[in-house]
Amino acid sequence: MESIPLRAASPRFAFIVLLGLAACLAEAGTAKQQCAPIANAQSEVVGIIKQMFVAARADDLPALNALTTPDFYAYDGGRRFTADTLMELIKKLHAAGKHYEWNVTNPEAHIACNVARVTYVNQGFIEDTAGHQDMMWLESAVLEYGKGQWRVRFFHSTRVPGTQ
Repeated sequence: MESIPLRAASPRFAFIVLLGLAACLAEAGTAKQQCAPIANAQSEVVGIIKQMFVAARADDLPALNALTTPDFYAYDGGRRFTADTLMELIKKLHAAGKHYEWNVTNPEAHIACNVARVTYVNQGFIEDTAGHQDMMWLESAVLEYGKGQWRVRFFHSTRVPGTQ
């Protein structure tokens, strides 16, 4: 068999090959994320919010972290909180004798592939040594689907005037 001598590739040919390789790698790196299964998505995202309240009532930071993204933050009471700082506040309030009851009512969940927006009325109460006080908050959350589960990325709560 006769061997064919290899010639040095021209710089232009090498550039074109590298450009094609870079384009292929870029396309592979930006592959579309898989969308969440839609069948139960609305009930699942509302369920995540309810689980977040269970974790908060129990002062359970690991459970809260499991339900939120690493870059999670919340707006509540005019302040910005991470999962850690939000749980610190809740623990301080519990230590001061405050008991909170939170309930998701009238939820509306909107799903777009791997992102969900949930709005609802939180009807609950606060109890402490001063007594029982019914409360309502208007709340919203943005959730993200990844690795087979929904997690809260952003949460916002506004107390309804006149319920304090």
